[in-house]
Amino acid sequence: MTCVAIGLGCRKNVPAKMIAALVRRALDMADLSLESAAIYSIEDKFEEAGLLEAALLLALPLTFFPREQLAQYNGKGATRSQLVQAQFGLDSVCEAAALAGAGQGGTLVLPRISDNGATCAIAIGAAL
Repeated sequence: MTCVAIGLGCRKNVPAKMIAALVRRALDMADLSLESAAIYSIEDKFEEAGLLEAALLLALPLTFFPREQLAQYNGKGATRSQLVQAQFGLDSVCEAAALAGAGQGGTLVLPRISDNGATCAIAIGAAL
């Protein structure tokens, strides 16, 4: 079974329904389901209500990684954001979080998409 790692990033105060809708759209684009999925983001967002509520709406676990751990994935994603580079020192929060969540040998299957102030990427890895 495949582990589906959903990486998320967002601006402050993005509503949970918008984040959940973006996740569902991303899963459709990647032809994946919520089964064996989990959400990952940067620990700077651990109090972001939209992310926390979206995880509840989707009934998925949510894990936060420190910047330093996500920085290991710079140059391994498909996109780069100058804003994210300036703010967090990362190429992309959502792509790095997805790759970190997928674990060793994880593969990015959906590069960053964005809508309404939220970003989402999906990586897959071997089931834990």
